[in-house]
Amino acid sequence: MWAKQGVAALGILVLGAPVWAQQPSADEDTVVAIVDGVAVHRSELEEVARGLPEQFQQMPLQMLYGILLDRVIDFRLLANEAERLDVADDPAVEAALARARADVLRDALVQQKIREETTADKLRERYEGLKQREDFAQQEVHARHILTESEEEARAVIEELQGGADFAALAEERSVGPSAEGGGDLGFFRREQMVPEFAEAAFALEPGEITTEPVQTQFGWHVIKVLDRRTAEPTFAESEPQLRQELARDIVTALVADLREDAEIERFNLDGTPLEAAPEAGAVAPGAGDVAPEAGDAAPEAGDAAPTAE
Repeated sequence: MWAKQGVAALGILVLGAPVWAQQPSADEDTVVAIVDGVAVHRSELEEVARGLPEQFQQMPLQMLYGILLDRVIDFRLLANEAERLDVADDPAVEAALARARADVLRDALVQQKIREETTADKLRERYEGLKQREDFAQQEVHARHILTESEEEARAVIEELQGGADFAALAEERSVGPSAEGGGDLGFFRREQMVPEFAEAAFALEPGEITTEPVQTQFGWHVIKVLDRRTAEPTFAESEPQLRQELARDIVTALVADLREDAEIERFNLDGTPLEAAPEAGAVAPGAGDVAPEAGDAAPEAGDAAPTAE
């Protein structure tokens, strides 16, 4: 059930929706409303949805549909009224529109270049280069854990384990985490796939060892048992998100460097006087590298070992 505050907050937050996003093909962009004879398309609603906080983005679109549709209709009504009142003729508004147009064009160009120049061959080539790094192969541990809501419960679990209780059976009985059904089995994982406190404790254990003190994280109190350790090389599929992000940054950096070579640029101080010392020509404008797909967090899920799983 939606709280009234949540609905009100959502109505305000959608005002911060992004200005531009990749549009679907015409046959997919269905009409969701008609306002004063002009069609409103699904793509407009999806743009608003992409501007919502993460907790709302995780919800099915249909669940938010009524609220989003009302907001999109409101936006169209407000825009129509602004057109009727010639708000665009205001110099400040003209300047803002010009900046918005420049932002949209910039982002569209960058995304276009990234799509065009990100090829399977380039990604494979980067992967082969990545494999040559000394730190490419990484340590992994295979562990089970029991998650409790209090330190006292975790200490009681440790006492039972020290008394000979079976870890997997106790996990099924006492753990409050989603891995409980599997006896607390988290499979193999790398250090960065865990919250720091959990990773530090797990990687300090040898196979067969169990933590003698409860490990606290934002999810609760953990008792950890390491089953095995190994050194493993990430597969291409596991590395691909990182490879795409790095390639996208290089594409944008090269694009900006090429544009700088052909451009005539004059720099001035805040007071309008000429600026003598200019930054390096290859420097990328702030934020230019952030246009790459946010794939660095796309690590393989490891049950409730992942930071957001519990």
